[in-house]
Amino acid sequence: MWRPPWRWSAAARRITSAKNSARSSTGFSLCRNSFSICMSVPRYNKGRASRARGALRTSDHYHAFPRQDEFHRSRAKYRLFGGAAGPGKTKALLWEVIFQAMETPGCDTLLLRRTYPELESSLLAYFRRDVPRSFYRSYNESKHLVTWPNGSTTRFGYCRNENDVYQYQGAEFLFIGIDELTHFTLKQWQFLTSRNRCPVSLYEAGARAGKRVRACMAGATNPGNIGHAWVKALWVDHVPPPGFERPELYDPRDYDFIRARLDDNPIYANDAAYRRTLEALPEHLRRAFLEGDWNVFAGQYFDIFDVGRHTARPEEIRLEPWWPRWISIDWGFQHPSAVYWHSAAPTGVAAVFRPRGFPEEKGPPSKEGGYSDASCLDPSASAANAAAFARDDNPCRIVTYREFVQNGLSPRMLAQAIAERSGRENIREIYLSPDAFAHRTAEASIAEQLGDVLTANGLPRPAPADDDRVGGWQWMYQLLENDAWVITENCAKLIECLPLLVRDERYIEDIRKMDGDDPADAARYGLVSGARFAGLHDAVGSCRGTIYRAPAYCSSGVGAQHAAPLFGKTSHFVTGMPLDEQIARQVSATDPTSRAIHYQRLEAEARRQFRPQKFPRRR
Repeated sequence: MWRPPWRWSAAARRITSAKNSARSSTGFSLCRNSFSICMSVPRYNKGRASRARGALRTSDHYHAFPRQDEFHRSRAKYRLFGGAAGPGKTKALLWEVIFQAMETPGCDTLLLRRTYPELESSLLAYFRRDVPRSFYRSYNESKHLVTWPNGSTTRFGYCRNENDVYQYQGAEFLFIGIDELTHFTLKQWQFLTSRNRCPVSLYEAGARAGKRVRACMAGATNPGNIGHAWVKALWVDHVPPPGFERPELYDPRDYDFIRARLDDNPIYANDAAYRRTLEALPEHLRRAFLEGDWNVFAGQYFDIFDVGRHTARPEEIRLEPWWPRWISIDWGFQHPSAVYWHSAAPTGVAAVFRPRGFPEEKGPPSKEGGYSDASCLDPSASAANAAAFARDDNPCRIVTYREFVQNGLSPRMLAQAIAERSGRENIREIYLSPDAFAHRTAEASIAEQLGDVLTANGLPRPAPADDDRVGGWQWMYQLLENDAWVITENCAKLIECLPLLVRDERYIEDIRKMDGDDPADAARYGLVSGARFAGLHDAVGSCRGTIYRAPAYCSSGVGAQHAAPLFGKTSHFVTGMPLDEQIARQVSATDPTSRAIHYQRLEAEARRQFRPQKFPRRR
């Protein structure tokens, strides 16, 4: 017999009341203990009119390792869980967003990867595999949106292109997690920080009920890729990276770095096969993935750069006043202008520095204790110590001994700063980035304005630098490989920049443009263009027995008389002999990267040599 609603039984009224309250309330009973959330959520039994309540605990599905637990407990505004491969970074990031969403009803959270295939194979795969269906209310497959029982949401997204971050403009996210953070650019990161906010002011449940809600972000990553430089600066070195807006507002206390290694994951720590796989990787990959070394990583161009081998304290360097000196400039206004001073030991003269690791020198050190402007101006003082500094077994021939990096300087202000720092040194050449000759103001070109001030202070007028990027990078690599270039420790920006340069994915022979690469460009101008008058010849190439032709220089204009290769030896190809065999005879480097660079360079040279000559057509 049908009964009207006002005559339902007490049990039926209780069931109806529970259903209505479940629709309007969160249904959560939260307790964050060891980062285990206990949820009292409704469980529906299909085909029954009744509904029972049961407790779901995250600890039943996620057991945090000690390093993961440290990551979850950190209260820093920006956290980074990074280092080696295998400590469970992605899984920790996924469960952190679950904790954040469950603790604050009605909030929105975001998880990101750079591309959709990466998102599908990592975060979404972990979500489908590890998070029980009873934990969340719904999942929209097309929008990749998870809705939790308390009304909070988690969106899975990706930012393949630089401007894809603008799809989140106007959004509010209590928590933003970024997997493989070094795949993102600093510009993308800075925009996403502006989306990290929450309208909820206080926690309503859990151990932190009544406390203030604080929006935060977290990343998980290995060393390497395009964002390596700025991520390392913010979290590892605790300094604002190049391109960081308002560096005076940077607070290192906001950035917490949880360093993780393979041994932090008990599962992989006991997996001897996986460890052997990582140990069999090339040196730079092994150090990055097994040891979590942020000073070397996959895709690194100058993978042979070693601070202990290629740098020296200024007092260890003795530069003779009659040695050629030159300056290289990469001009910029919004981007920093980078200026470097170089010198070189001519052919037949003992080199200037013994790299660390070479046998101890027999001669006594200089009484003056190193380079100074006074010794530069006094030839007799340098000649008196010439015997003490004779190091014929030392391969170093080029020294970069001073730097000046600053943005916001007009051409005339920059030229005046260069003149003040050069003092009375005998600077023979100044090489300037070619774009400065094309950029003009209402007054004159950038190069002309620089030249007017420099010549007024007794310095030469700038000449266009050789801008062969591929050849220039290869030349720099060759100098480093042969221990023929040393950088003094006061050139901090250059020393910091070189290890961070990565190969361009589209053109593997070139280096990808990135914020903060101005010091490397300026150094390249100086090493390529300046060495043509330094008289090095085969002093560099004979140090390691590697025969390599330096990049070709301009055939006319300034420096045309120095168009010969820097090495006295040149490559001679014999017709009839296989090209591979000829190149193999000329390349003696054992490092695979060096061999590949030399091989491609020599192969291109050989093909140009054997190319039939084109005769002009009559018109």
